[in-house]
Amino acid sequence: MFAHNKRLQYTVRVQETNPALAQLLLEQFGGPQGELAAACRYFTQALGEEDAGRKDMLMDIATEELSHLEVIGTLVAMLNRGAKGRMAEGVDEEADLFRAINGPGNDSHVTQVLYGGGTPLVNSGAVPWTAAYIDTIGDPTADLRSNIAAEARAKIIYERLINATDDPGVKEALGFLMTREIAHQQSFEKALYAIQPNFPPGKLPGDPRFARAYFNTSQGAGDCRGPWNSDENFEYIHSRDEHLAVDGGTGLAEVGMTSEELDLVDRLAVRTSSDRAANPTTGAELGAGADGSLNGGTPGSTAPI
Repeated sequence: MFAHNKRLQYTVRVQETNPALAQLLLEQFGGPQGELAAACRYFTQALGEEDAGRKDMLMDIATEELSHLEVIGTLVAMLNRGAKGRMAEGVDEEADLFRAINGPGNDSHVTQVLYGGGTPLVNSGAVPWTAAYIDTIGDPTADLRSNIAAEARAKIIYERLINATDDPGVKEALGFLMTREIAHQQSFEKALYAIQPNFPPGKLPGDPRFARAYFNTSQGAGDCRGPWNSDENFEYIHSRDEHLAVDGGTGLAEVGMTSEELDLVDRLAVRTSSDRAANPTTGAELGAGADGSLNGGTPGSTAPI
């Protein structure tokens, strides 16, 4: 069960209202790297987790992410309070109100008009939140790696948001949320490496012929060697010919078919075959001008086909 405490995990202090900044902060409220996506990701993983320790960790972090959702949502609400009142009460002249929600550096008009300066579950571009953001796949080593990456992406977004404001209270709250992404990333790293072995994900081993092969398929200026393709770690395959049919087969598509299926496919091929010697006049050509141009030879005009 969940119980809500009316005190925030971190105190929100906003120096002045700023609907443009509120719009940006929605990225961490209803965006793909945001707190709701994180909470749902870890909560669903916790429900299906068989290891007691990982289950407890995931539920703890999922619940904390909900508290972060409350913090970021409160920041959005506080930053929008002034605009919310003006919009609801219509105290400004139409032109002044329009400029206020569309002025320089402010593209919050969608959330102001549609949501009245509230805290909608949308990203900073007003795209609605979707469960498609949740990429849980049900294997702990794969999910933990995904979680580590998710925390890293969220940390970067918080950095960018911090750089977009000079409000000290907002900076401080965003700094706390950013720091918690670091803490969670460390927990997920520890949980991942507590599983031995943890690579490759899943149970089945890879084919040893290809597990350490590096195919240099993008060749030309800029080719580089490093630990990701070094001879120490990989079999570096540069030859174009060796990139093809690496299984030793023909490299052509093959399918087993019954005689009846073969007969039907042959009949289809005959019925839909093209006459390679033909040069039929097409509708586009019939509509072309005397000079053969498809727009009738007159710039900016079109000819009916």
